[in-house]
Amino acid sequence: MSAIPTTFRVKSFGCQMNVYDGERMGELLSAEGMIAAPDGDDADLVVLNTCHIREKAADKAYSDVGRLTREDGSRPMIALAGCVAQAEGPEAKRRSKMIDLVVGPQAYHRLPEMIAAAARGERPVDTDMPAISKFDALPVRRRTGPSAFLTVQEGCDKFCTYCVVPYTRGAEISRPFADILTEAAVLVEGGAREITLLGQNVNAWTGGLDKLIRAIARIDGLERIRYTTSHPADMTPELIAAHGEVEQLMPYLHLPVQSGSNRILKAMNRSHSVDSYLRTIEQVRAARPDIAISGDFIVGFPGETDEDFTDTLAIVDAVGYASAYSFKYSPRPGTPAATMEGAVDPQVMDDRLQRLQARLAEHSLAFNRATIGKDTRILVDRKGRLPGQMIGKSPWLQSIFVTTDAVIGDMVDVNVTHALPNSLGGELTVQKVAA
Repeated sequence: MSAIPTTFRVKSFGCQMNVYDGERMGELLSAEGMIAAPDGDDADLVVLNTCHIREKAADKAYSDVGRLTREDGSRPMIALAGCVAQAEGPEAKRRSKMIDLVVGPQAYHRLPEMIAAAARGERPVDTDMPAISKFDALPVRRRTGPSAFLTVQEGCDKFCTYCVVPYTRGAEISRPFADILTEAAVLVEGGAREITLLGQNVNAWTGGLDKLIRAIARIDGLERIRYTTSHPADMTPELIAAHGEVEQLMPYLHLPVQSGSNRILKAMNRSHSVDSYLRTIEQVRAARPDIAISGDFIVGFPGETDEDFTDTLAIVDAVGYASAYSFKYSPRPGTPAATMEGAVDPQVMDDRLQRLQARLAEHSLAFNRATIGKDTRILVDRKGRLPGQMIGKSPWLQSIFVTTDAVIGDMVDVNVTHALPNSLGGELTVQKVAA
């Protein structure tokens, strides 16, 4: 028997969906009367909100658990949450005696009762996957930063052969229209000027993501809308048109392609081809010519040849990505690709990844340099390293450094003066816009 925790810390790893889930768990625990521990302080409860997308994710999670032992030999109550928790289930308790409770991403609304059970000496596990009922059980959101995440859809039905998401997040489910609008309005009332709509396959939201975007855009005080992550197969004409018609929808689209080889795309069970993907990009740019395109890439998928990789470099050049994420193929237990023949030599994968990232960096820098001389508006979201320096996001999701007396949450007009691979520098063009 131990005391119910009074302070907590949530540590989230991985995607933006996990960031959202981590925020919601923090709000849930605060609503129960617990207090978020200040940085550097020990917490009575630590929630490790884990990611399972990469190989060795579970091993890393258990290493994180081990590091929570204090110098005097004591430790906090430890909750293993997120996708590793979903994948491991009861096995997590067997692998580490330090873990007090295990909760999956669809069940974390039950954290308070699980914490109480752990305090009684039990070690509860909940990896049920009810159809989105957790949102009804979570507390109303009160305060937020200038930029907020809002989950509108979870799960995926695409079953790409390399991906564990359908097994850890479940089938595609969409939150009700009215619930999303209510939460968006509360976020804006609480201080959000930008909302990013989230989903494992966000543009598969039932009812049409374009209609949802147009409705949210009518909320007074909301100046920016973004969404991620999208699947090329669900980029409807209506959603594409929204990019040119909705002022609040920012000129940025994250649209993973994964490979530039049709043969590899088929082996991945991706439902698009190179040609269909490029046609989609062409249509989006016709609707919004200044749009920044971001993507995801996997190198070294089983059976990938030098020719396949050359095709990937070709699609990078054809699209001219403003930014992108790239990874070596990582086999996930239980996925079809994990048992495929044709494993690529690790050194070959390393070489391909370095070459791909170098090519992507060239295009990213070119995109940033093309912004030099432009007047734009940034949403200030954090302090810079130098005195008086603040950093804000451009409409194209670039970080822009500027010297200003503006504070976090202000919108300021800047002229872009110089470009680096991962950021831009700017100067004020007018005084800050009032918050």
